[in-house]
Amino acid sequence: MATGIRRSRSENVDHNKNGLLHRSDVTQGEHPLSLGKTSAWNQFFEYSEIMEQIDRDVKRTHPDMHFFCGDSSFAKSNQESLKNVLIIFAKLNAGIRYVQGMNEILAPLFFVFRNDPDDKNANFAEADSFFCFVELLSGFRDNFCQKLDNSPVGIQGTLSKLSQLVSKYDGQLQHHLEVTTEVNPQFYAFRWITLLLTQEFNFADTIHIWDTLLSDPDGPQETLLRICCAMLILVRKRLLAGDFTSNLKLLQNYPPTNISHLLYVANKLH
Repeated sequence: MATGIRRSRSENVDHNKNGLLHRSDVTQGEHPLSLGKTSAWNQFFEYSEIMEQIDRDVKRTHPDMHFFCGDSSFAKSNQESLKNVLIIFAKLNAGIRYVQGMNEILAPLFFVFRNDPDDKNANFAEADSFFCFVELLSGFRDNFCQKLDNSPVGIQGTLSKLSQLVSKYDGQLQHHLEVTTEVNPQFYAFRWITLLLTQEFNFADTIHIWDTLLSDPDGPQETLLRICCAMLILVRKRLLAGDFTSNLKLLQNYPPTNISHLLYVANKLH
């Protein structure tokens, strides 16, 4: 018996020297298979998944632009900067972390800063983009928080505001869309609002729209809703003549339009 005890103690010493832990010495928070929120391993695996998602999305960002995609060192460097900003944002904002599509919102900011004529400013594009990205999302963060989806401040509340705005300026159009053809805002405007119209227009037009969006003293949220309302008004004839299928197809693939005229109509809704 005494010999067995001495052998066990000797083995423990050997394990400690080798840096190994007995199963009984591993706490729940340190267990690799623990699903607890405080588990270091669980957090590690969660962030690994987020980083993989960010990497996939960044590689898909504007594949038609050599600035963002391609095998050049310049494109790869820009991709790394996008990933750095998104990963740091996700770690600093545990309530939201990373939501697919945030790369599309970051892209215009980084593009503008990176193409600054002054090289001294361009060299700080990553840091400047991070600061502006945080500031921009601070006004839209509730749209990305899943827990607030059905609350007045969440994405459903924002879509409801758009519906009310369309009803105010064109009740016939709002009734035809939501009652007659049952094309509700969440079918098309969810992407418009959460991605700030980055997927509805080409990159140059997006920059043009954002100039107005970010310079309006009323803030980007109300301005964005007015622009979305103006988008509906500009195609009202086609919408009033359409059914569910044709209207949904039209709004999910918004036709090319004169951006200056669109912004003019949106301003008239002020």
